[in-house]
Amino acid sequence: MQVKAKITFVLPDSLQKDFREQIIKDGYDMRGKSKWVSEGIVSLLGMRNYPELVYLGNGMKGFEKMESVVITKDLRKFLDNAVIEVRREYPALEGVQSRIVRTAILQRLLRS
Repeated sequence: MQVKAKITFVLPDSLQKDFREQIIKDGYDMRGKSKWVSEGIVSLLGMRNYPELVYLGNGMKGFEKMESVVITKDLRKFLDNAVIEVRREYPALEGVQSRIVRTAILQRLLRS
């Protein structure tokens, strides 16, 4: 069995609504939310310009909705390395892990 790690992030209300609707449209149930987000993170981190995309999400406001997902320990390590990479390019950026997850969700929504 794969060891899991829970991550929590915040979303604007409208993004949470779109995100939840898309999960259902894509044929996942709410228990499949973690898988949907994990796939989005893997896809985002596979893009060469992901640090720039994460930085561009800087203008997002109104983070009133909290979400949690469970990811594999391997993906957790991948995410931790991505946080370091983004901080290296944008040292003043706060809440990098949440930004990466939000950007992954946004990119997946844009590509659907």
